[in-house]
Amino acid sequence: MARTVACFAQNGYFLLFTFVTGLFYFCFYLVAIILGLSLSFTVVGVPLLANVLRTTTAFLQFERVQTKIYMDITTEPCVKAVTPKVSNWLQAKKELLNRRNWIAIGWLMLKFPVGILSLISAALLYVAPPVLIAVPFLYPFISLSFMGATVDTFAKAMMVSGTGVVLMMMSYWLADRLARWIGGYTRLMIKHVNR
Repeated sequence: MARTVACFAQNGYFLLFTFVTGLFYFCFYLVAIILGLSLSFTVVGVPLLANVLRTTTAFLQFERVQTKIYMDITTEPCVKAVTPKVSNWLQAKKELLNRRNWIAIGWLMLKFPVGILSLISAALLYVAPPVLIAVPFLYPFISLSFMGATVDTFAKAMMVSGTGVVLMMMSYWLADRLARWIGGYTRLMIKHVNR
């Protein structure tokens, strides 16, 4: 029982962490690429853009480790491009023309919609069941409505509470499947980037 509860909580952390990292990747790359492109006519823009593109390997490695820790899903290591000792401008050109970097940025930015889905799912799977179970204690004090029906009697409140219990039992399985799906997304992301 304790292992089930710990696994359920760990899946919840993973779902919430997916939202946070997806939001971070989306904001970071959107702002950095727009800034780098808008400053590309100056001396600062191209090196800024090249340095932003270099972060993809570190973020992919972070995703690998996060998926391994929370979901125990092993993914293949990220292939890091060998950087020979050349001038900064040639290195920046190589980074900008590296298709792998742009594919990785696309996959990392797509983690934002996945993160929104995981946030909504975490709210439904982790917050809704306890709230529904507590309805028999709340209906005398608060005007409640569940699926269009007003909860104004003890019998209706118990039916809503029963729905919460059923949702609580299903939420363990659903949260595990969703977390495994997101772990599979990370595996797929790294597989496509390493091609």
